[in-house]
Amino acid sequence: MAKSQQAIGYLPDERPPVWKLLLYAMQQVIVMFPATVAVAIITNFHISTTIFASGLATLCFILITGRQIPLYYGSSFSYIAAIGGLMASDALKNYTLNQKISVVQFGIIMSGLVSIAAGLIVKRFGRESIEKVLPATVTGPIAMIIGLTLAGNALGDAASIAIDTAGKVSVTQAQTPLALNLAWIISLVTLISTILFSVYLKGFWGQLPLLFGPILGCFTAFAIKLTTGIDLFKVLPEAAGSGIFALPVFTLPKPSLLAVAAIMPIAIATIPESTAHVFQLDIYVNDLAKKKKAGKVYNIADKLGLNLIGDGLGDMISGFVGGPAGTNYGENISAMAITKVFSIPVLMTASVIAMIIACFTPLINAIYSIPTSVIGGLEVYLFGAIAAQGIAIMLERKVDLFSSKNTAVIATIMIIGIGGQYKFGGNIPFFGMNIPCIAGAAIFGILLNLILSIGEKKKA
Repeated sequence: MAKSQQAIGYLPDERPPVWKLLLYAMQQVIVMFPATVAVAIITNFHISTTIFASGLATLCFILITGRQIPLYYGSSFSYIAAIGGLMASDALKNYTLNQKISVVQFGIIMSGLVSIAAGLIVKRFGRESIEKVLPATVTGPIAMIIGLTLAGNALGDAASIAIDTAGKVSVTQAQTPLALNLAWIISLVTLISTILFSVYLKGFWGQLPLLFGPILGCFTAFAIKLTTGIDLFKVLPEAAGSGIFALPVFTLPKPSLLAVAAIMPIAIATIPESTAHVFQLDIYVNDLAKKKKAGKVYNIADKLGLNLIGDGLGDMISGFVGGPAGTNYGENISAMAITKVFSIPVLMTASVIAMIIACFTPLINAIYSIPTSVIGGLEVYLFGAIAAQGIAIMLERKVDLFSSKNTAVIATIMIIGIGGQYKFGGNIPFFGMNIPCIAGAAIFGILLNLILSIGEKKKA
């Protein structure tokens, strides 16, 4: 009896009470916010538009997939180099910012066709066919490198004293050593409190560690500000807008073959990521269903084709309103795995909250002002959880780690992915091309697995 009482959580088709639903949804918004805004700032897209596009694409994704797949759509880092390079190119140097975004939008919209085509192929030939190309020996390590390649970002944020995107700090040179130590204190308070909340809080409260941890981190930063005068709360760039209510800046796409050539191929990189995310969800959702004795199986992995189609349509919807290209977020999956809240209504509410926030500058400022060190402490947990989910995929699929073939595939994916991040900054120079390290690792692992599978006999 005691065991059944411990199985607390919400499955995809379950709806929490309204007050709980709002808190869970706000938690999901806080988790997605830093990365989504960071992509907008790096690519020079409008911040409010990017947040709005994230919420709109998520809502559309959930409806398109029949409310069967609990995923949050957000801006993808995979596209940053392609978008940044295109916007800084000589071909667009005389364009205004909105004109540049319009050109990029067309490439983003067309990139959605890649995911849609992949989804249709999966639906046509079935899950078994995709598992030949993307078995657990490939998707598991890909999930791991998605988390591990972000480890540097997590620790860099945890030690950050920057208060704006230009790296500006609010402390004097003499205060810098103290400020750096205080940043570590803030990030450690956030990390340790989030872990303790997730492990020791029970019932409903135990499902909000990713909300309580950052709140305690912000209180710590505020106490430091009062006692030392060192202010580590962030401020948005002036270009982000002023006033209370301001609609996002919507732009229309402008046809461009240059944009298609620059951005469309990058969509290939998000397919293995998206596949890994779906397999992660399948494992965690069905584990909760068993513990809750729900009496049903959630065949989320069998909906991979539908997920890819929804992901592609999400790109097209985000691109059409002026948002960056994206994918479903591993951070939000980690949040769901930690809190055991996989409720579709929660994600739909989170998407609506994101769209509302995008229309009110003070709300954007309030969430953006969270100190980077607080976000860093949270990222250590979330990014590590993404990597741990990769291990869970291989364990659940009973991958033989003593097999020479499996060892070769796993080893090369891990080293190419992680090595590409820390040696080349995420883009591996290869015969005149800059290949995103996760995409390069995934493609190499897929090809190696297919080659080593030639002549392999089916086992009963």
